[in-house]
Amino acid sequence: MVLVAQLAGALLGLLAVIFGAFGAHLLKKTFTADQLNSFETGVKYQMYHALLILMLSFNLNLETSLEKSIIYCLVIGTILFSFSIYGLCITASKGKKMKILGPITPLGGLFLVIGWGLLFYNFIKNFV
Repeated sequence: MVLVAQLAGALLGLLAVIFGAFGAHLLKKTFTADQLNSFETGVKYQMYHALLILMLSFNLNLETSLEKSIIYCLVIGTILFSFSIYGLCITASKGKKMKILGPITPLGGLFLVIGWGLLFYNFIKNFV
């Protein structure tokens, strides 16, 4: 599981850099200011969580179901949250906004919140 988390974190980090550059250089010409801000939010959250996943993979054994659930929630949440924002922004800039992606963003956010909550619980559980 540690290797899976490290691969996921590294891939999400790599993609965040690529998407950030893509947004800053290519999409800047076609996006509105609001779309660019939303796209950048997706990139930031993706990078933050890629780094968190990597950090956890080096500091936790990821052997318990709780620890595995933390990683799964963070990976799934990052993909749903950030990639739905990318899709919404890109399709909106072309005048064909995929409204089906709208509900996916908060679902991804919910997975991120659950992942952080489980991480908090894991720390408290080990402290008490």
